[in-house]
Amino acid sequence: MNDLDTYLPRISAGDATAFGQWLASAEPILRDSLRSFASRVDTEAVLQEALLRLWQVAPRTVPDGRPNSFLRLGFRIAKNLAISEARRARTSPMEPVQLAESVAQNLDDPEPRFPDPLLRRVIEACRDRLPKKPALALSARLGSGGNEPDATLAERLHMRTNTFLQNITRARKLLLECLKTQGIDVVQELA
Repeated sequence: MNDLDTYLPRISAGDATAFGQWLASAEPILRDSLRSFASRVDTEAVLQEALLRLWQVAPRTVPDGRPNSFLRLGFRIAKNLAISEARRARTSPMEPVQLAESVAQNLDDPEPRFPDPLLRRVIEACRDRLPKKPALALSARLGSGGNEPDATLAERLHMRTNTFLQNITRARKLLLECLKTQGIDVVQELA
């Protein structure tokens, strides 16, 4: 691998094109480094946040003399963000056997549980309060039912994929904040 620190002086000076060139080589490597966290956190959101933080700290970054110091900083930022998100979420993946048993138990449940209509109204009211772009991105993703890749949805909305994903992240955050102001504990509701 070539030393990507050759782009660092231009990136530090605020050259977005140089950051894009650095990103073309670094992003797949950074994304791959987050693979072990994929079952516990939204790695795309972590990656986007890590890249944003890298862009912000670039003017203060001083190479340590070894190759790819900026990329190694990216690894550290991304890993720390992923660890923080995993701790915050405190989730653990379910074993396949446990998952199958849980699904079977719910299918055999003679009394189906219907969603709370009041909760549904509050969620809809919070969705109505979302800014236009996050609302469009969230509606597109929910409407696809997980059957279309984000890149396709983004293209349909005339957004770049990264912009689409940032709008999804923003929509989630705003929805959670709105629900919290309405006295709804999402974790408790999902339990």
